[in-house]
Amino acid sequence: MKRYMDFELQPTLQGKLIEIRPLKPQDFEALYKAASDPLIWEQHPEPDRYKREVFQKFFDGAMESGGAFAVIEKRSARIIGSSRYHNLKPTESEVEIGFTFLERKFWGGEYNGELKSLMLNHALRFVGRAVFVVGEKNLRSQKALEKIGAKFLKKEQRPGSDGTMRQNVVFTITR
Repeated sequence: MKRYMDFELQPTLQGKLIEIRPLKPQDFEALYKAASDPLIWEQHPEPDRYKREVFQKFFDGAMESGGAFAVIEKRSARIIGSSRYHNLKPTESEVEIGFTFLERKFWGGEYNGELKSLMLNHALRFVGRAVFVVGEKNLRSQKALEKIGAKFLKKEQRPGSDGTMRQNVVFTITR
């Protein structure tokens, strides 16, 4: 295992179906287009993220995080979603993978699996476990995590973007 100090939070990673690369400011319009479907967010703690002004805050946070990605479908060369590494905790040998969304036509199949696989394979070279924090009512994301082998760890309250405390469930995958 490499040391966590070497953990590159924004590598470019290649799969068969997708490429993930660092998110750039000029990606806003393409990413917003991918995110503007209200059904993407219906089970999310922020169900209005499809609105431009709400999405702008999400995008700004992604840029500030230093760990956000654009997910690009190789066949069309189009941005179809985003994900990020955050909350790297060297003393606990863990990193969170989250803020993930994909256009609906890429749900439930190989695309999310490949995205998580690319991110996990990279992360677990540097840390002992990856953590996923999901809104308690976001059953779709919880099922997707179980499908890739994540195990329920605990329930946890965290502040939402508006400062309100929200109930979440935490899943983990270990090396």
